[in-house]
Amino acid sequence: MVGLQGRVTGTVGPGLVGEVMVYVPARGGTEAFLAHPAVPGERLTVGTAVVVQEYQPPRTVYVAALLPSPS
Repeated sequence: MVGLQGRVTGTVGPGLVGEVMVYVPARGGTEAFLAHPAVPGERLTVGTAVVVQEYQPPRTVYVAALLPSPS
C-alpha cells in the first residue's frame, strides 16, 4: 500500500477523517480508504492527488499531496 497513488474524495485534514480512492494492483481495482494527513496540520481538498505514506489495516491510510500545493 505504501507508495500507491490515489485521489481525495472526502476532505482530509486536522480533526477530519477523510476518504481517498486508491488503485490497488494486487486486488485489481480501485478501493476507498479512510484517510488522515501524513503531514500534521495539512488539509487536502477533494480532487487532490495523493501518495500513501502509511497503511493501517484494514482500511486506514495516511496520505500526503503528490505534488506540493502552490501556496
